[in-house]
Amino acid sequence: MSQNTGITANQYIHHHLTYWTVGHGFWSLHLDTLLVSLTLGFVFFFSFWMAARKATSGVPGKWQNMVEALVGFVDQQVKETFHGRNKLIAPLALTIFVWVWLMNFMDMLPVDLLPRLAQWLGMPFGANPEHVYLKVVPTNDMNMTFALSLTVFVLTLFFSFRVKGPLGYAKELFTHPFAAHNLFAKLLLALPNLVLNLVETLAKPLSLSLRLFGNMFAGELLFVLIALLPWWVQWPLSFAWTVFHLLIITIQAFLFMMLTIVYLSMAHESHHSH
Repeated sequence: MSQNTGITANQYIHHHLTYWTVGHGFWSLHLDTLLVSLTLGFVFFFSFWMAARKATSGVPGKWQNMVEALVGFVDQQVKETFHGRNKLIAPLALTIFVWVWLMNFMDMLPVDLLPRLAQWLGMPFGANPEHVYLKVVPTNDMNMTFALSLTVFVLTLFFSFRVKGPLGYAKELFTHPFAAHNLFAKLLLALPNLVLNLVETLAKPLSLSLRLFGNMFAGELLFVLIALLPWWVQWPLSFAWTVFHLLIITIQAFLFMMLTIVYLSMAHESHHSH
């Protein structure tokens, strides 16, 4: 808390909203985002791999039960939402849901815990604690959320070309949503259709990334503001917000997964003019 460190509220907020950055400008990297996200990705992969390796047809353990329930839940969502045939979709949806949820869950840790630990670890190496930064929630970094959404965007384009073919996809861009029966009307509506489809296509990664980033950034900022309050106000507010925020981080991971499934399902569908 700022009252225990001798810094002002503005300095405290600025410190918690500053990334551990190397490089400058376009080529700068947020090392804290990369470190935490890759670590959580490894935790997800290793823990699920161990569950699959030790799976038994007899009486399963608690971890195997939870993994099987989670896999079954995601698989059911894919079956109900995805209308094509692609073995990649279910594993992709599971990866997105669990990984995004784990990154969101870092917001549940005490707001000063890991940043303060980083400062202590840096002191023996001569680092100034005021210049040691660590943001532990990768999904409140717009670079991370855009990277995730752009990956989904590229997959959507890839499957659109693969399933419909270049000509079929181009035809869809120029003939939907406003279909026409004669050549003159088709030519007249081609440009409006193209504009609308391009706007819709580009809006998908923007909405995916900004929705996740906005919710997680607001959640972290509220935790930081609560930490500035006296302890007798801070503790009950922090507990209440933590309980509510746990629901938010789960919903955000679920929405990211479901929208990914929907977008990939749309990429596998063909529109036919009549």
